[in-house]
Amino acid sequence: MTKQIIVGGVPIGGGAPVSIQSMTNTRTDDVAATVAQIRRLAAAGCDIVRVAVPDMAAARALGSIKEQISLPLVADIHFDYKLALEAIAAGVDKVRINPGNIGGEDRVKAVAHACKANNIPIRIGVNGGSLEKPLLSKYGGVTPEAMVESAFGHIELLHKFDFDDICVSLKSSSVVTTMSAYRLMAQQSNYPLHVGVTETGLTRMGTIKSAIGIGGLLAMGIGDTIRVTLTADPLEEIYAAKDILKAVGLRKEGPELISCPTCGRTRIDLIRLAGEVSERLSQIRKPITVAVMGCIVNGPGEASAADVGIAGGDGVGILFRKGKIIEKVPQEQLVDRLFTLIDTL
Repeated sequence: MTKQIIVGGVPIGGGAPVSIQSMTNTRTDDVAATVAQIRRLAAAGCDIVRVAVPDMAAARALGSIKEQISLPLVADIHFDYKLALEAIAAGVDKVRINPGNIGGEDRVKAVAHACKANNIPIRIGVNGGSLEKPLLSKYGGVTPEAMVESAFGHIELLHKFDFDDICVSLKSSSVVTTMSAYRLMAQQSNYPLHVGVTETGLTRMGTIKSAIGIGGLLAMGIGDTIRVTLTADPLEEIYAAKDILKAVGLRKEGPELISCPTCGRTRIDLIRLAGEVSERLSQIRKPITVAVMGCIVNGPGEASAADVGIAGGDGVGILFRKGKIIEKVPQEQLVDRLFTLIDTL
């Protein structure tokens, strides 16, 4: 089990539930727009939010943002240690930084001491696209071993100033490299791990890469907090993250829809039917599994693990619960009867 850090009241590691993170894409110094987006992310299920701090105007906006949101706030900082000090003074809940790229050791010491004095953890964010040149030369490119060595180099730098309130990420645009790096890090340390695949692309491919990389690691018991990165509205990152956690059995919140692929036995418009059920399930909060199956022959048996379900026939379908048929229903009444049953659960 990894050690635990606390980010604005949200525990990461040490057996705590896997938390979902995202990052705003507004200008951070536009306080109103940033706060509005953070509130949308919170409503969608985000647990921790990160904002870019590229300059002092952004750093000075953090206090005002923090006052207006409920989520823990993380400052994402590169190169300039003064931005980290300003963010800490503004009351952020975590700093994402690489100690090795903010200047001399006196600057690292200043940031480490400020974080320690305010009980603010630091995420060491190793990225395959910005590895140190000596490591790239030593390993012949971006490798899992190079990424892990980079992480330990940053960790040692913080240890020099008696700081160990640390979370680590090792992200690459390669799913395979990312997974190998996290597995290696998990074998060599007990730091909580912020898991993600970076630069995954647009929603469809990005979700696939994230589901494989993040979901695969979570299925192996690796990962304490996650961020799906998509070239899309950040809300899509939250939806994808929640689905990944559901798929690996780490969250049971809300309903889960299962449905079969269409085949030659199907005599109903299964795609339309499943879409209608999915749409209506978006208003349900019960942790139930609902099945929409294409035929009466196999439907109840294949979906026997579902709490409730429907299976289509030719003009007439069936309503079933835990694999047992409850009644036959005219096809046009199937969905309404399903939701009447769901209401009784």
